[in-house]
Amino acid sequence: MNVSKLISSAPIILVLSALLTACSTLGKHPDYEHLAEQDTMRLETWSQISSDTKTTYLNELLDSPVLEEILGQAMENNPELQQTLLALDILQSQYLATRATQLPTVDAALSGSKTEGANADYTGSVTVSWELDLWSRLANETSAAANDVAEQQALYQYVRDTLAAEVMQSWLKLINLNQAIAIEEQRVDLLERNEQWILQRYRSGMGDLEDLDSARSTAASARSTLIGLKESLQQQQRAMNLLLGRSQGSTVIASDYPEVLVPLADLPNQTLQRRPDLKAAYAAIKASDLRTSVAYKEMLPSINLEAALSDTGTSPGDALLRNPVWSLLGQLTAPLFRGGELRANAEAAELATAQSYQAYRETLLTAVKEVENAISRESSLGAQREQIEIALSSARSNFKQYQQKYRNGLVSVLDLLEVQQSAFDLESQLNDLTYERLGNRVTLGLALGLGIKETDQR
Repeated sequence: MNVSKLISSAPIILVLSALLTACSTLGKHPDYEHLAEQDTMRLETWSQISSDTKTTYLNELLDSPVLEEILGQAMENNPELQQTLLALDILQSQYLATRATQLPTVDAALSGSKTEGANADYTGSVTVSWELDLWSRLANETSAAANDVAEQQALYQYVRDTLAAEVMQSWLKLINLNQAIAIEEQRVDLLERNEQWILQRYRSGMGDLEDLDSARSTAASARSTLIGLKESLQQQQRAMNLLLGRSQGSTVIASDYPEVLVPLADLPNQTLQRRPDLKAAYAAIKASDLRTSVAYKEMLPSINLEAALSDTGTSPGDALLRNPVWSLLGQLTAPLFRGGELRANAEAAELATAQSYQAYRETLLTAVKEVENAISRESSLGAQREQIEIALSSARSNFKQYQQKYRNGLVSVLDLLEVQQSAFDLESQLNDLTYERLGNRVTLGLALGLGIKETDQR
């Protein structure tokens, strides 16, 4: 056996061994992108959309120019949204940096030296370096960075949509509290008038002290509730200011609830695939899968090419490539032994991809739950509102009858106060149900991924 030939061929054998080992491990991990697509295809039929269905946006659900203006302020000034936008800008810059690794690099240098008793020497050079992307490792890294950008773009849209829903619901809450205050003011006014009337009857000997105490107690309780509602309104204004990114100010409150423009029956026809959090989760799977490929390809050989022009002279001007000497260098490198580092990195990357897939599944299941809960709640709130309207109509009629009966001495003041309280309580319930139903409509729209209509194309 020729030992010298065996020794000289050893590096090639080792490179080929590393190549075969790395290749044998590529492509063995599950196709998580395909699994995610299969999970999505198994959604309930309510989430499917036809090609001729008109697109609906979240901010088109309620008809209010005031609300549109408020939403615009939130989009411009909300601190959390601006942070998300800056994160997107950072990732876009990082993507450009990653993409540059696929391009050649050009460096220029000029150096000088001088020794005792000799003239100064200057050297100028221009070097071009380029790594051949034999296994598409660099392309995979660039694609992974592009999916990072796509994920952040989806997250930015998700924050926009969530912010829009919060602003809409916060504004509806302002209307709800304003309406509640109006109802409670009517209650206080009526109870105070009843109190004065009962006081007059007591002074004329037509009533007793128990009736007067009951009237005073009920009126005082109503005034306490009114004070609490006014404080809640102030707190809600502060919460709105936070969403709008301002330290102070008052939001214009509509006198009544806005009209709902989109019928409920049209909402479930929207596709769940429009949800930006699902888009973000899917982009995360793609990015992780690409980085898994990159991690395995780190075990493969790489080829680097370098071309250089250099010149020397006794002055800087003479060294500026007047009579350059060129050189070419090709270098093949392969990782032979890293103590298992590269394989461990590849396995960790694969586990990260599996984790991204499970995060996608969780997001998908959460989306289904949110939609079904909102649809179910919509039906329940509608039925409750219908019954409260019937009860309120009866309570108002009953209240008028009891007023006349009390004046005729047929019922006690406690009976009258009970009927009064019942009527006002039902008005409050109707007000709350109206708010909850509109708020749930916004929640349903957000769950279906309607989103806010883009004013820019970031």
